[in-house]
Amino acid sequence: MAALPFSDEHVPPMLLHDAAHVWHPYTQHFNAPMPVPIARAAGSWLYDAQGRPILDAISSWWVTTHGHCREEIVEAIAEQARTLDQVIFAGFTHEPATALAAELVSRLPRGLTRVFYSDDGSTAVEVAIKLSLQSFANRGTPRRLVAALENAYHGDTFGAMAAGARGVFTHMYEPLLFEVARLPDPSVGDTLAALDALIASRGQELAAVIVEPLLLGAGGMRVWDESVLQGIRERTQSAGVHLIADEVLTGFGRTGPMFACDRADVRPDLLCMSKGLTGGVLPLGATAATEDIFDAFRSEDRRKTFFHGHSYTANPIACAAALASLQLFDEECEDDRVRIEVAQATHLAELRGVRGVKAVRHIGTIGAVELEAGEGYLSEVGRELAAFALQEGVLIRPLGNVAYCLPPYCTTDDEIAQVYEVMSRFLDGERADPLTTGGPIDD
Repeated sequence: MAALPFSDEHVPPMLLHDAAHVWHPYTQHFNAPMPVPIARAAGSWLYDAQGRPILDAISSWWVTTHGHCREEIVEAIAEQARTLDQVIFAGFTHEPATALAAELVSRLPRGLTRVFYSDDGSTAVEVAIKLSLQSFANRGTPRRLVAALENAYHGDTFGAMAAGARGVFTHMYEPLLFEVARLPDPSVGDTLAALDALIASRGQELAAVIVEPLLLGAGGMRVWDESVLQGIRERTQSAGVHLIADEVLTGFGRTGPMFACDRADVRPDLLCMSKGLTGGVLPLGATAATEDIFDAFRSEDRRKTFFHGHSYTANPIACAAALASLQLFDEECEDDRVRIEVAQATHLAELRGVRGVKAVRHIGTIGAVELEAGEGYLSEVGRELAAFALQEGVLIRPLGNVAYCLPPYCTTDDEIAQVYEVMSRFLDGERADPLTTGGPIDD
């Protein structure tokens, strides 16, 4: 266990309780450093128990869109909590959920008219896969094959794991994961030729193709071309195959427009949302579907019902937060996203060709730097960079040898420059002090 950054008599109780009782995600507790105790947050900044500011360069796992503790969202949550906190969503409804569904439909790619609520990104993906498979079965033409991309990540529940790339995240559960037809990563392979071959050989079995549109996130922030997404859409539409767009990361302005599919003028059959849906304040997932898929479940036969739900489906407080967040996507927010995009491009251009940098990647407000080091999620360079950045007051959480900057939209140019200054110093050979607690080191 790493040394605590506190004297023995001033160790916060939360760290004592944490060490005794808490199991953290993506954490090897045998040798993990003590977690960083965060007391509050504002804008682009987190503040630890001693008041030290830490720049949140990754939007706290890609969720914080407008900034921490944004007043409009906080007020909407408080007002809703005083009015209606929770109600079963089977057989009941409420204004925050219906208003949010209408607002989402007005902003989603055309043709997506129905919204099914869940809890997070992984469950939104589960819903999409189940809707696709059951819609075919309900119509008497069952299809059970799903195709997905290499290097994809769709979540940690079983259906989402099956659709994701096989690797360190999934190998323990391999025997339990259903068959998925794998298509090449569009950033390095010929996805369209492989899809043509799959449709020719197994088109009558293929229910859906699921993609992270234009950006493979946890697979290394791999950017891919709009023309490939358009080609996937054309082929799936011709073959009567559903296109599932997993926009859990890419939605709500991260790639530029509201949704990544908008960049390519593509309309999927199903679209998964979470992360930035509530501005990153409360957990909420949603899966949007076409009217055609919804109609496949309308029947006098109750066995054709979609038997899926969550205790907190369409929680009123979370829906109120999402509505407040959506109202913040105005011209000022768009200007901020453009400003961040320009700043990312400038800093990445300065790093291109620098010793130790293998490649830089950029889309919308997201910038990534692939380091010349051991590749893969378990690359030690990511741990070293995370520890050094944290010591310097910046939260960076590399995906193995791929570091990225994915900031809240309120982040200033000077704050973005601070992120890249830390990366540059690391590339110049600086490292964390030996007794520094590492904080977050695994994705």
